[in-house]
Amino acid sequence: MSTDGNPLGTFLRDRRSRLDPAVFGFSGRRRTPGLRREEVAQRANISPTWYTWLEQGRGGAPSSDVLNRIANGLMLTEPEREHLFMLGLGRPPEVRYRAVEGISPRLQRLLDTLEVSPALVRTAAWDIVAWNRAATVVMTDYGKLAPEDRNVLRMLFCNPGVRNVQHDWETVARFVVGAFRADAARAGATSEIAELVEELCLASPEFKAIWQENEVIAHGEGTKRLRHPVLGDIELEYSGFAIDGRPDLNMVVYNPVDPDVAERIRRLLREKNGRP
Repeated sequence: MSTDGNPLGTFLRDRRSRLDPAVFGFSGRRRTPGLRREEVAQRANISPTWYTWLEQGRGGAPSSDVLNRIANGLMLTEPEREHLFMLGLGRPPEVRYRAVEGISPRLQRLLDTLEVSPALVRTAAWDIVAWNRAATVVMTDYGKLAPEDRNVLRMLFCNPGVRNVQHDWETVARFVVGAFRADAARAGATSEIAELVEELCLASPEFKAIWQENEVIAHGEGTKRLRHPVLGDIELEYSGFAIDGRPDLNMVVYNPVDPDVAERIRRLLREKNGRP
């Protein structure tokens, strides 16, 4: 049966035709390139008849489990997997959280171009995984901290120094907890943050009380005020940016509201470099 008018079947047939059977241990003479339908079904652990019906546009809509199995069997990339779900179910797949091993050099170079604007990248669990030089002098020198200590919530609730520089610690704390809850749910990391939440509930009665209020807050744009030990009272406008293809990562850029603050940050950076 032709797959004309059946974009799901056309996509599946195209992707299996691109795979080398020998790579997967399949042999035998073939009239067409790629894997056979029954070989894809075997790799996906589904019925060959059901897979054939999918390519032919028969049998109704597949389940998300079946589509995930087929995506794995065909070794689809993440964009291809999302496209498969859009064709098969009319919606993207559920978000799957993955631990961050680092960011790309290109993204780090982007952070570094922001001379007087502190910028950082954080995970859905609010672990800081990348930052620029301005962030080290205005916010925290994250490079001097152990990786497990670079968590925003640990610093805010368990580090007196971080707490003391906040203009209104309680408002900031409530905002951070609500945004943290929303980010974790959006990235599919609810179970992954359970251990961190338990740790903070034991370490900080204030965190426990705020967490139990179940507030959810969107973290997009706003203003942050700090009592900086060198720069004095400063005000920064911040904006959060999603990183394409990585729902578990978010980039936040802080811009000085006052040009004089920007110049003070520039001077402090020069001093840190040993320059007048």
